[in-house]
Amino acid sequence: MTRPIIGISCMNSTAAWGGSLMAVRPPYLQALEAGGAVPLLIHLSDDLEVARALYERCDGVLLPGGVDIDPAYFAEERHPRLGEVDAQRDTVEVALSRWSREDKKPLMGICRGIQVLNVAFGGSLWQDLPSQLPEALDHQHNTKLEIYDVEGHRLALEADSWLAGRLDADEVLANTMHHQAVKDVAPGLRVVGRAPDGVIEALEGTGDHFVVAVQCHPEHLWRQAEPRWLRFFEGFAVVCRG
Repeated sequence: MTRPIIGISCMNSTAAWGGSLMAVRPPYLQALEAGGAVPLLIHLSDDLEVARALYERCDGVLLPGGVDIDPAYFAEERHPRLGEVDAQRDTVEVALSRWSREDKKPLMGICRGIQVLNVAFGGSLWQDLPSQLPEALDHQHNTKLEIYDVEGHRLALEADSWLAGRLDADEVLANTMHHQAVKDVAPGLRVVGRAPDGVIEALEGTGDHFVVAVQCHPEHLWRQAEPRWLRFFEGFAVVCRG
């Protein structure tokens, strides 16, 4: 069967030798390939016609992890502990999210990706969990460890969700490396997974537009720590191919 093309947005970064680059971390690409898809990099451009042309060649879209999102997108002032933001990336990824919804093109979000699509569809974020929800777990556990393929906490899934059905589980191992999280859920999305402290960690679409998004980083887990996460990427490839 023809392998679906899944577009994945790039990030702006700085090369070790001091230059700038646009990149996607290899674990995302490897997970998509293992799941049966062909990744296509959507680079960041100030010309949205370029991003649109790349988007139209894709059967689905993946929004990966990265820096914080400008709270202007959800009508809030910047919190003192807001991290780095990337205006160009925000513009491109919000556009990709909204195009996907308009065209009913399958959409997946990982970490920053769950936050972007929630904001793009009208939701909001906790800008800094440690200060705004001080009773929450340490959601930067794996970041501090600098080890990404071990458990940070468990992820509890709603039994009737696509995720629970695909993973054949109502609870799975998750890593955790974020300080922002979904606060108000956008219209057309529903919560299907939470961390033990109640923080929202998985969303799905409620209508005929396929949307699935998680706060953890399954691209680091599927090889060994939690092999069931490979089904996440395989299932998305099947949806995109269909």
